Amino acid sequence: MVDEKPQEDVLDCLVAGGGPAGLTAALYASRSGMTTLVLEGKTTVSQITVTDIIENYPGVPQAGGFEFHDRIRTQALGFGARASAEDVQSLKKTTLENGLEAWEVVTGDNSYRALSVIIASGARWRSLGVPGEEKFLGRGVSYCATCDGPFYRGRSVAVVGGGDTAIQEALFLTKFADKVTVIHRRERLRAAAILQERAFANPKIDFYWNGVIEGIEGDDFVKGVKVRNLGENGEITTLPLDGVFIFIGLDPQTEFVKGVVNLDDGGYIITDSSMRTSQRGIFAAGDCIAKSLRQVVTACGDGATAAHEASLHVDDLKGRSY
Repeated sequence: MVDEKPQEDVLDCLVAGGGPAGLTAALYASRSGMTTLVLEGKTTVSQITVTDIIENYPGVPQAGGFEFHDRIRTQALGFGARASAEDVQSLKKTTLENGLEAWEVVTGDNSYRALSVIIASGARWRSLGVPGEEKFLGRGVSYCATCDGPFYRGRSVAVVGGGDTAIQEALFLTKFADKVTVIHRRERLRAAAILQERAFANPKIDFYWNGVIEGIEGDDFVKGVKVRNLGENGEITTLPLDGVFIFIGLDPQTEFVKGVVNLDDGGYIITDSSMRTSQRGIFAAGDCIAKSLRQVVTACGDGATAAHEASLHVDDLKGRSY
């Protein structure tokens, strides 16, 4: 199906974000009969598209991330949602000619008006902020094992982090690298038990506990990292490595709604259980909201709930509440 921008002057629902939360919201919104546009992002990609394997989505024993994403997208477009590759820059409240409250959403290319907006802009990988990280980006520093793992066949790499993503990516890297060293600032992992079991049983994976990276070194490419031990001695050790994969958490992509809706101290959008934000007519879903678990299944649930609530809001505006 060819993407195209809707001809309607005012949309029922505009979805900002093309990941699992945004696409599920678009699927539910369009299926409910709302004119729906999803802005997928021009300069960003959904994390799921660079995820190797998804194995914990109910009813889907195993699927590639890109394949899973494409299925949801195709399904949403099949129900009539439209898609456009644009980055949202700002949004503000407006009043339509007929007196209805709406929101004006501005991108780098266009301006749209919508009766409801669902923010599903996701989050980006957090950086370490150490010397050498930016310098060696793409030359030994990576935030995506699926993207760059094949470049490290027969080499030695480090994975920084101890959560689900870090351990999943460490396991994936063992398909290529001879040695994977997991560097974690604590004495134990926080990843799911099954992932820990697989990692501990994999002969290619070593662990550097209680360590933080102080710097990344090299010439044209990464040659090693300086790691400080957080124990009493505070010793700094240089580990010879060919690559560093960083998975230490996420930063929400919510800059464009700062001052519009309430955010928590981490920049995540605050919602209630119905995905409503502090502004009437704006809903939020997925990795950009304040919550305890960020997984594909929770993102999809958020998106479905947000679309349902948006539909009720639009019906109320149009005076056709059931």
